[in-house]
Amino acid sequence: MNSEPLSSEDTAVELMRAMTRLRARLRTEAPIDDLPWNWSHLTTLHRMVKHGPVTTSALAQAEHVRRQSMAEIVAALRAGGLITTAKDPNDGRKSLLSVTPAGRALTERIPAAREAWLAGVIGSTLKATERRTLEKAAEIMNRMADSEL
Repeated sequence: MNSEPLSSEDTAVELMRAMTRLRARLRTEAPIDDLPWNWSHLTTLHRMVKHGPVTTSALAQAEHVRRQSMAEIVAALRAGGLITTAKDPNDGRKSLLSVTPAGRALTERIPAAREAWLAGVIGSTLKATERRTLEKAAEIMNRMADSEL
């Protein structure tokens, strides 16, 4: 067995394949087909719940999408009654987006089913050392997502 790590390119390919497969599986564990919201809507809404009132520009930067794309997501969330808009008390030229109670309820409902499935798989199939490896991998993946490169 070769103890040399894969090249950066090969690691990227393997990571993308694994993330794509896991993401597809998670989607099947809590389908949102009966809802008008897609993955982009839900991740944006979740970020707003986690980080509080935010501008559209800040959301676009955090989600790594163009401001115009985020404006479309925000418009859909607002039309669905999941977020509200208010003037920024520190800068009246800016608007802050906040999550409504209905938006919070949605962010709790859908991930709960996915997280329950994932927790069950982790608990029933992984050893303690593998769980620690996953914890470290999640930390590394978040750091990569926040990279300025």
